[in-house]
Amino acid sequence: MPSPRAPHLPAVLADGLRADLAAGFTRADVEDALGPVAAAALRREEPVAARRATEGAREPAAVLSRLFLLGGAVSRAALDAALPRTTTAGATAVGLVTAAGEDAADEVRAAVDLRPYEASDAAGDARWWVTSDLGELATGRSLHADHVLGIGGASLTLARITVRDHRPRVLDLGTGCGVQALHATRHAEHVLGTDISRRALDFAAFNSSLAGTSVELREGSLLEPVAGERFDLVVSNPPFVITPPAAHAAGLPVMEYRDGAMPGDSLVADLVSGLGTHLAAGGVAQLLGNWEHHAGEDWRERVGTWLEAAGTDGWVVQREVQDPAEYAHTWLRDGGLRPGTALFDTALSAWLDDFAARGVEGVGFGYLVLRRPTEGSRPRWRRVEEVTTPVHRPLGGHVAHVLAAQEWLAATDDAALADHRLRVAEDVTEERHLRPGEPDPRVLLLRQGGGFGRTYQPGTLVAGAVGACDGELTLGQIVAGLAVVLDQAADAVAAEVLPAARELLLDGVLLPAD
Repeated sequence: MPSPRAPHLPAVLADGLRADLAAGFTRADVEDALGPVAAAALRREEPVAARRATEGAREPAAVLSRLFLLGGAVSRAALDAALPRTTTAGATAVGLVTAAGEDAADEVRAAVDLRPYEASDAAGDARWWVTSDLGELATGRSLHADHVLGIGGASLTLARITVRDHRPRVLDLGTGCGVQALHATRHAEHVLGTDISRRALDFAAFNSSLAGTSVELREGSLLEPVAGERFDLVVSNPPFVITPPAAHAAGLPVMEYRDGAMPGDSLVADLVSGLGTHLAAGGVAQLLGNWEHHAGEDWRERVGTWLEAAGTDGWVVQREVQDPAEYAHTWLRDGGLRPGTALFDTALSAWLDDFAARGVEGVGFGYLVLRRPTEGSRPRWRRVEEVTTPVHRPLGGHVAHVLAAQEWLAATDDAALADHRLRVAEDVTEERHLRPGEPDPRVLLLRQGGGFGRTYQPGTLVAGAVGACDGELTLGQIVAGLAVVLDQAADAVAAEVLPAARELLLDGVLLPAD
């Protein structure tokens, strides 16, 4: 079956459609129209309760939810009432719907997915409406190869971790339906979105027009469309899924939005390696990615070689690891295939055979952050770690803090650090664990409320130093005081406290008070 044409929104029609949607199709409107039970079920991709809640309903949110979120039919009269400025005729003309006829009772069906998008990131709250291809829930079919994905968990994750300070030039590499580009328009002078898919760029253009923003769009693979150009921020949710050629040979389509058609995790490796030359001084690249865990090899060493090739500062955070069977199952279901079907089982076997032949024991998922230093001569910073604690708030501000703190620390030797006054961040709490009746704790923990919610178990010297960091004394004075109180050499105290202070400053547990 051929893919439906992507929608097109002339600027002259954008204001009316935006006003119609704002009047009755916000996220709050949808929640109210569905009710809490159906809304919660729909978030779990269980549509039955939502279909029941919207059947025969006339309010705009119910009509538009039934049409665009559930793939159900509505009457032409109902859609005319829900979109009074645009009407069914206008929605048909721009490619949002198809209508069976001109009569009020004739059926209208969605040609695309259209939904309200509201999010919070480091730049504040955002609200738009975003189109993409209809998913499996609405169509009941597996996805076509050039499917344009809507807003998923990965999109939300990338938006929430991206730095949002002012950036003159921003590149959204692999823009898809354009969500990251929309976020970037609020803090950039010029936003460029690229994608190998022409249909994806058409959706991105529609969404930019509907949002009233300006985004330049170019067609091409990965970094090819921006050869020789540099950017102050690059964001990318690239097609990082590791799909073996044997699975495609068995009939699994190459999905443009996720399959880079390159061996193993080499697409992410090549992209990371090439991004360094496209960053301006102080420029940051943030992307999502997968990397393989090979038998007998530390994954940190594998990913660390990618950072070396980039020639930039680099920070990698692994958030999740899936075993081969879980990984293959995840992406087969993502494409709309169901377990027990011939193609699902054949492709799953091909995946497992490929991983076994190459010694792949698992696949990691996480974030990669690159930064081109403003001072080109200093040593490059590398941090490759696993952090699996749940995060419930935007991380963009924290990422910006870590990058700024690292730059400051790189220019601050231990003597200069000892001359600074430090304070404990407001979101940090201390826990003491002791047995009943004992005067002294057996375990002391520092917990970070923001950022990655890290937990630290400092030794006696570091705990004492942190406890004294109230902005009054310099770190050197605190070290000297601890040495006297504990009857230890000042150099020995400094050798333990200063490196720990650097780590705590990097993560935002300690902050300069001066």
